[in-house]
Amino acid sequence: MLDADFFRRWMTTAAASVDREAERLTALDSAIGDADHGSNLRRGFTAVATALEKETPDTPGGVLILAGRQLISTVGGASGPLYGTLLRRAGKALGDAAEVGEEELAAALRAGVEGVMTLGGAAPGDKTMIDALMPAVDALGTGFAAARAAAEEGAAATIPLRARKGRASYLGERSVGHQDPGATSSALLIAALAETAEATEADGE
Repeated sequence: MLDADFFRRWMTTAAASVDREAERLTALDSAIGDADHGSNLRRGFTAVATALEKETPDTPGGVLILAGRQLISTVGGASGPLYGTLLRRAGKALGDAAEVGEEELAAALRAGVEGVMTLGGAAPGDKTMIDALMPAVDALGTGFAAARAAAEEGAAATIPLRARKGRASYLGERSVGHQDPGATSSALLIAALAETAEATEADGE
C-alpha cells in the first residue's frame, strides 16, 4: 500500500528530475514551442517541493492536491493548468484514504488524464502530454516499470506526429520530427513514480 510519505517522495523525486532535465525540456520546446517549458516546470516543481517541506498532508490525495495547486499558481503558460489538473483530479479521486493500492492509483491517474484531455481538448495522437500519460496509465496495472517504459515509448512516438493541439500546432508540418516537450516531461513524472516505487521496495517498506 502507498501512503502519504510515498507520494511526497514521488513529488520530490519528480522535482529533482525536472530540475536535472530542464535544459533538455527547454531545448525541445525551442523547436516547436515558446522555449520555456523546462524553466516553467522547474519553477513549478521547486515550489511543490518547498510547499511539501512546509506542509505535511497526511493522505496521498492531500499530497497530490497540494502539488497540483502549487503548479497552477506558479507555472506559466498551459503547463501549469494542465499538470495542476492532472494532479488535483487524481488527488480528489483518491479521496481521504490514508493508504491506496496500485489499482486505486491507476484509476486516480486515469481520472487526472481525462481531466487534462477535457481541459486541453487533446486526444492520443495529437502530439501532447496525453501521448505519454495515457499509455502509462494503461500499463500501470502491470507495474510501475511497465508504466515508465510505456510513457517513454509514448513520448518518443510523438517525433513523427504532426501537432494538432497547443503552441506546436501553429507550425503545421514543421512540427513533424520533433519530440513533444509535454510528453517528455510527463514521462519524467512517471519515471519518478517508478523510481520512488523501486526505492521503497529496496528499503523493504
